[in-house]
Amino acid sequence: MCVDTTVPEASEVRFRVRYAETDQMGVVYHANYLIWMEMARTELCRVRGVRYRDIEANDGLIMVVAEANCRYHQPAHYDDEVVAQAIIKHAHPRMITFAYKILSKEGALLATGETRHLFLKDGRPVKVPAKYFQLFGLA
Repeated sequence: MCVDTTVPEASEVRFRVRYAETDQMGVVYHANYLIWMEMARTELCRVRGVRYRDIEANDGLIMVVAEANCRYHQPAHYDDEVVAQAIIKHAHPRMITFAYKILSKEGALLATGETRHLFLKDGRPVKVPAKYFQLFGLA
């Protein structure tokens, strides 16, 4: 994998935990961490120069989640300020692995995770078009 150093390697999204994201005890419901990872992944594409929706609209490509995992380190609570970060951990022309950190605004590690994505066009796996190689760190 060859990464262009002029392209940001990471993204960061900051937000406050909404009441709807918590359970009755005010603790963030576990599935919301995957949503926060998606927010960071979408922002990573944006800061690297491509809007995720343009990949779909212009090329008819979709990146489907083939695998997702999340390790919870400590809980987030209602109204906490949270930071979701994403990087490209591994890139292959047919599969991209993103890694994530979910942190408190003070920097405490709340969760880590990874997602692996396949590219599909018309429901079939395809290689990433060459025009997106820089986006995903492909040589």
